[in-house]
Amino acid sequence: MEISSKLYKKLFGLLASVLILNCSPEDLGNGNGLSDSNIDASFTITEVAGAVNRYALKANSNSYITSKWDIGDGAFLDKQEIEIYLPDAGTYTITHQAIGKGGEAFSSSQELVVAESDPVAGNLLKGSKFETEEDFAEWTILNISTSGTSWSYNPGFITVNGGGWNQQGVYQTVEVQANKDYRIDMRVWGSGAVNTWFEVYVSKTPPVQFSDYSGDIRMQLNTWAGCATAPFDGKLSAVGCGGSGNIIRFDEAGTVYFIVKSGGEWLGDTGISIDNLEMRGVQ
Repeated sequence: MEISSKLYKKLFGLLASVLILNCSPEDLGNGNGLSDSNIDASFTITEVAGAVNRYALKANSNSYITSKWDIGDGAFLDKQEIEIYLPDAGTYTITHQAIGKGGEAFSSSQELVVAESDPVAGNLLKGSKFETEEDFAEWTILNISTSGTSWSYNPGFITVNGGGWNQQGVYQTVEVQANKDYRIDMRVWGSGAVNTWFEVYVSKTPPVQFSDYSGDIRMQLNTWAGCATAPFDGKLSAVGCGGSGNIIRFDEAGTVYFIVKSGGEWLGDTGISIDNLEMRGVQ
């Protein structure tokens, strides 16, 4: 018996409907190839022979699409095997995230204990991790506007909130050597801002309370330059835009001022937060 084309189409449509109804959302990734059900994100940590405070991180598997690493400064894309440098003594949580088909992510973390700081490139900034209120006390508030924008302490970081075209800074003094290169950086994150600046200076010019600070901006976030308009998180050297550069050298030894100031129309719902501030000699 020959089936007409109209009847054939109806039967085919009915069969397709039955298949769709019997495929629940939970079936996604359950053997249908839309996502990976299990990915090995584990990894090894090995000291680099003959190097100070350098470690090799190697994922135990490469059966994934994207690999992300986080050593405490925010996640960043990289390869299956990378080398990291941790110049300061402390305990670090190292996380590897493996992302497979369909965007499903699997993570693995390990703690790494660094026993001693690198004698050449140890951090010159005090209280740079803001783990305690005593750390925050190492920094001096630079009042510029009378109100509207202010820095506040949180365990593990500090945050600048506000807006209304007001601004405020934090700073501390650092002793530097002549004709030596120093590298500055920090972790910075926020929810996105409107008409906002965030500037880092390292200068021999002392700040003055209730006066604006200007000069050579070494690093910055600047919404007019195209960054910090959307949520961001990472090293300022990676997520920032503009500035004369984070490698600094001074002709004479002496005292310099490490200054961070921020302000603008609106610094975002969560403000701009920072931790892991660094100023260290370049090896």
